[in-house]
Amino acid sequence: MTFKNIAAGICSMLLLQTGFAQTKLKTGVWRGALKTKSGTEIPFNFDVNNVGGKQQLAIINGAEHFKVNDVSTKGDSVFIHMPLFNSEFKLKLDGENLSGNWVRHLADNDLLVPFSAAPNTSWRFFKETEKPVANITGRWSAVFGEGAGADTTVGEFKQAGSKLTGTFLTTTGDYRFLEGAVSGNKLYLSTFDGGHAYTFTATITDDKTITDGKFYAGYSAVEGWKAIKDENAKLPDAYSLTSLKPGYKKIAFSYKDLDGKTVSLDDARYKNKVVIVQILGSWCPNCMDETAYMVNYYKKYHNKGVEVIGLAYERTTDFEKSKKALQQVKDRFNVPYPLLVTGYTSDKKQTAQSLPMLAKVVGFPTTIIIDKNGDVQKIHTGFSGPGTGEHYTEFVNEFEKLTDDLLAPPAP
Repeated sequence: MTFKNIAAGICSMLLLQTGFAQTKLKTGVWRGALKTKSGTEIPFNFDVNNVGGKQQLAIINGAEHFKVNDVSTKGDSVFIHMPLFNSEFKLKLDGENLSGNWVRHLADNDLLVPFSAAPNTSWRFFKETEKPVANITGRWSAVFGEGAGADTTVGEFKQAGSKLTGTFLTTTGDYRFLEGAVSGNKLYLSTFDGGHAYTFTATITDDKTITDGKFYAGYSAVEGWKAIKDENAKLPDAYSLTSLKPGYKKIAFSYKDLDGKTVSLDDARYKNKVVIVQILGSWCPNCMDETAYMVNYYKKYHNKGVEVIGLAYERTTDFEKSKKALQQVKDRFNVPYPLLVTGYTSDKKQTAQSLPMLAKVVGFPTTIIIDKNGDVQKIHTGFSGPGTGEHYTEFVNEFEKLTDDLLAPPAP
């Protein structure tokens, strides 16, 4: 063996050890699948591409392409850190395929969900589907669970051939972008966003009836559901679900922002302003949809006399851990307004305790609209994000009309 060959061999070993010569994921569309405790898959597609010499992902759910920039490899190991919701993938390359776990970092422990993925695969549930028995496009009254715990929602579906997209709207928000298929008399929908993983299955009796539904959430949760076609189906008014306690007109709080500065509604910055108080959590997908909207809303209305404050309720009471999670939200959405660490958890009773003027907190997000006199005008529960189509547009129009009215000078 020549000195040149020996040097080349040493150089190769050093490159492998230091991580400079790494196997890259195959570019293009992949199919990934989480395996639940019952054995049911929660499938989703993602696109792998190279940007500036680094690999990135875009998780595909209907019209949404959720970008994931933190992708790294070491030998045959692949690590994908989700930008929100405190989760990651720890995987191994087996040929061109991936296998391993989706790891959710919970407050007290880590939850591992088996995961596998294959490249060059654009189908989600089936490579080939049977001819659908019906087209279920439209609005549905969908009931999840049974008895006293049943929850009536509104299903919105769009079907083109076998391809199915849509969502379910609830009083606390929507299930975001769902994508799947109708094969024969079976319905399949799923979504994954790094924090929540869902699969919905059901039997389509005809174009007006859906039965035998199963809703798989995360690793182990399973719930039944059914639906009836109803173009007039609607939810209770989101402004009617919570209110101030009798005798109260204002709210008050004092919490630290991400720089450790104490922020209060008594600060000069908020005097004679319309103020939007956003009750949120970094773990909450609907809160992220609202934050994305609120950033643009702030840019549009800030110079007209509007301020926004985010009150965060995390999975932990630890300030530094909460701050770290919120910093990711701030960086992801370029949030220009203060995000405050309340020190309370996302338990709704604790949230209500932190704002004792509220009668209750029904869900996340909750949005409090305060007029220029400091009085609470309205409280909105939940958020219908862009995955809900016209419902999102209706919310934006209504919310901004309310803002315009509050900013208008008083009538003479």
